[in-house]
Amino acid sequence: MQLVYNSDSFAVLHFVAPEAGTAVPEAGQTHWQGAGGYEIVDKLARKEIYLQGAVAESFQRGVKALVDQGQDPEALEDYIACFTVLAQQPVLLH
Repeated sequence: MQLVYNSDSFAVLHFVAPEAGTAVPEAGQTHWQGAGGYEIVDKLARKEIYLQGAVAESFQRGVKALVDQGQDPEALEDYIACFTVLAQQPVLLH
């Protein structure tokens, strides 16, 4: 799990699971091949959503495009908000 974005409104975590038969990454490595997804926490609504598969890939491409274009933080916040509209899972603290 890696925190990839954090603001007053949202937190985005990247989860990567290793493919079957692959080794755990060496110390200091930040990426390994495998399936995974993104958890988006809407701090204001206190809800979260987990994206995986094609939706996670689409989310990643959209974020990369915004960053590559040099968009302002508001554009990124608006993009993330489009995904949190679907959030149903309440955020609970243990």
